[in-house]
Amino acid sequence: MSLLICDVGPRDGLQNEARTLEPSVRAELCDRLAAAGVKRIEAASFVNPKLVPQMAGAEEVMAALHRLPGTVYAGLVLNEQGYERASAAGVDEVHYALSATDTFGLRNQNATTAQGIDTALSLARRARADRMPITVTVSVAFGCPFEGPVAPKRVLEIVERLMEVPADEISVADTIGVGVPKQATELVEGARKLGATVGAHFHNTRNTGYANAVAALDAGVVSLDSSVGGAGGCPFAPKATGNIATEDLAYLLRGLGIETGIDMDRLIECSLWLGGLLGKELPGMVARAGDFPQKV
Repeated sequence: MSLLICDVGPRDGLQNEARTLEPSVRAELCDRLAAAGVKRIEAASFVNPKLVPQMAGAEEVMAALHRLPGTVYAGLVLNEQGYERASAAGVDEVHYALSATDTFGLRNQNATTAQGIDTALSLARRARADRMPITVTVSVAFGCPFEGPVAPKRVLEIVERLMEVPADEISVADTIGVGVPKQATELVEGARKLGATVGAHFHNTRNTGYANAVAALDAGVVSLDSSVGGAGGCPFAPKATGNIATEDLAYLLRGLGIETGIDMDRLIECSLWLGGLLGKELPGMVARAGDFPQKV
């Protein structure tokens, strides 16, 4: 069995950091991840640089990549303008996110859930016409920092609407790390019953991220997001720690007999390199290169 890991470190992992890395450095991070065997990388965010200065120069990032065959370089967009920028910059696929709650959506991208759905459907139509793969992510699908718990029924109603113009993949995201495995199972199974190809995105705020990943895997996800070193967080939930770490997720999956194609030593070296640039030890940096046997 194989599973696609999408490393969102160059985007979600860096967008809240106090230190802003230059586009050439973010491109090098992508290069290092690809060299470690990561097959899908969220390389850049095509959002307003005035609002997210850490993501400025998305076009420069894409231009500086040393692309490896078989590696997908994705770009995050939040609106039609972002889609146009990402497409012109040569991304391999587009990632669009909408919020499962109105309050988070208005604060994060100035759009209610209904408006986010409308944009998702519009972008899916454009992507289909352009033959551009697109993933639509439902943020705060497990809980919202402003509105509290989010009922699975609400999330699945959103997915049902999104299936009017199906994206290549629909991802359910635990943006602030409040979910538990039961929710992961219910959301993934429910979305699959609606006909969606499902991915998932987990944070490890309450140390449930990896348990949620296993539950999602058992429920039938085709991909899991993670971030090198476990970097990242949510700007609207200060205590929400980063994404699940790619090296820890890859180790877990390998122990379960699931192929990821990732070279653990090279990935850990990448994590250490990034931590040095950011001037801190990342959550996923407990292990060191050479600590992992090649097979479990």
